Amino acid sequence: MTSARYDRMQYRPCGRSGLRLPALSLGLWHNFGSVDPYENARAMAVRAFDLGVTHFDLANNYGPEPGTAEETFGRILRADLHGHRDELVISTKAGYRMWPGPYGDGGSRKYLLSSLDASLRRMGVEYVDVFYHHRPDPGTPMEESLLALDQTVRQGKALYVGVSNYDAEQARAAARFLRELRTPFVLHQPKYSMFERKPEHGLLEVLREEGVGCIAFSPLAQGLLTEKYLREIPGDSRAASPHGALRREAITEERRAQLVRLNRVAAARGQSLAQMALTWVLRHEAVTSALIGASRVSQVEENVAALDHPPLSDEELAEIERVLAGEG
Repeated sequence: MTSARYDRMQYRPCGRSGLRLPALSLGLWHNFGSVDPYENARAMAVRAFDLGVTHFDLANNYGPEPGTAEETFGRILRADLHGHRDELVISTKAGYRMWPGPYGDGGSRKYLLSSLDASLRRMGVEYVDVFYHHRPDPGTPMEESLLALDQTVRQGKALYVGVSNYDAEQARAAARFLRELRTPFVLHQPKYSMFERKPEHGLLEVLREEGVGCIAFSPLAQGLLTEKYLREIPGDSRAASPHGALRREAITEERRAQLVRLNRVAAARGQSLAQMALTWVLRHEAVTSALIGASRVSQVEENVAALDHPPLSDEELAEIERVLAGEG
């Protein structure tokens, strides 16, 4: 691993906090579970760190099987990154189904605190840097979930807290409640890409106003915003995988035509489509980082190279808007 890793990466503040994240963070949602080759996962994580990606994002249920991404990351920490803990930001979450019965899902105090304890054991760490509530739970008062997050900080098991999948109104309420508790609420993790623009309808503005950072997940729309699907569905792609979140039926002829046009814009910039999609997400001042996923080391390298290119011009942004609107 190289000592020059910090020379190339951009580090951006999480809202008004002192925490800075790399512009690109590595998500372990896919390809780090028990069904995946360990040595490939290890190589991707180590290479990402070599390139200045200091933030590794997990959740209790990442795998498959649930919990095994955290176990894999724990192995990588012990094997390769054990001397670098203070250089890393490790995040995990709880909110989706993790174990049977009424206490293994949602947002109750019992579930969230038990889940974090289990996550710490799987990874073999004493604390995480950020602990998220993964999604709002209509069966639990928001205040209960947020008080549980607050307790994780007071216990020293998390340094900061975050939320994911909260809408704009919920995010504002959470920010104000946690501010009263003096809990360091630093990140919101929404789904955001060229093909998923709901955060632009109020959420990003709320985060800017409240001083909370935004880290976008699925900025490549589960791999759709890459060159993989310009002609067909490759056999080794997420759309072809039984474990993937991208479904074949999402790749319509209309969508493929958009991808071809977007790829032309990217090529004119000297970028791949994936690189341009990351540049597009990072254009917004409220976005702290974009979460990349990868199935091989070369994808990590390609994504980080997106940062070597200039921001999108007004003309390029306008052309992308015309493509996304189906014009021309």
